[in-house]
Amino acid sequence: MQFTIGQAQTLRQGRDLTFIACGLLVSVALEAAILLEQQGIQARVINMSTIKPIDHEAILQAAEETGAILSAEEHSIIGGLGSAVAEVIAEQGLGQTLFKRIGICDRYSMSGKPQALLQEFGFTAQNLAEQAKILLERKQQANKSRRLKSCSNM
Repeated sequence: MQFTIGQAQTLRQGRDLTFIACGLLVSVALEAAILLEQQGIQARVINMSTIKPIDHEAILQAAEETGAILSAEEHSIIGGLGSAVAEVIAEQGLGQTLFKRIGICDRYSMSGKPQALLQEFGFTAQNLAEQAKILLERKQQANKSRRLKSCSNM
């Protein structure tokens, strides 16, 4: 694959949800997708290597095709990848798309060995897989609710 500014790379196809990751968490998202596959869950993985400009089309396609997006970044969730993805989803009126951000919450960071910090902040394949399953549960509940509403209109 060739790197192009503003163009995301889909590293793995999936129909159930999408991981959109950058930096170190791209490989973690790929590992999480493998863990989920063992449970029958097909996770798409997108490497969003540039945030500005962001690849709107990749986000919109993922939202349309999977209906659930989990962003993953190894820094503050404020003003980073997750915020940019949320803006695209909101501006396009994709309120049906479920979304969750994984990153450092609004707090000061800390120093330490890289592996210990990744563990501390939940930047592991196991945590991403668990968060993905929670997001999928929300997706199933939302779909069930929509079906019930459509039946009541008959």
